[in-house]
Amino acid sequence: MSKEKNGRRVGDNEAMAKLRMIKTSPQKLNLVAQLIRNKPVTKALSDLRFSKKRVAKEVSNCLQSAIANAENNHGLDVDELIVQSAYVGKNMVLKRGRPRARGRYGRILKPFSQITIVVRQNKEEE
Repeated sequence: MSKEKNGRRVGDNEAMAKLRMIKTSPQKLNLVAQLIRNKPVTKALSDLRFSKKRVAKEVSNCLQSAIANAENNHGLDVDELIVQSAYVGKNMVLKRGRPRARGRYGRILKPFSQITIVVRQNKEEE
């Protein structure tokens, strides 16, 4: 009387990795995610390595995790992987404040975000 096992959220030739609680705004993280969309994983990793953005290192770690998931958990060939999608979402927001003039209060919002990377094995037909 147990529940059925959940199915895969991605296709048979795909693997996914998700990184949460990244200390940056989703808008800034999306700029880095645009660099790697629809590219082969080797090109995407080299683009992230030479990027000047601070969050590029964390996105690179997430991409390497997706590659490892594809290789170890799903048996996909690493040389044929491409980044199918990289999408960004909001996470929590720390609300801080600072006293301002005339008894007012200035809100300071410190946003966090998350990224999900899906890699797909590109079948090269010969």
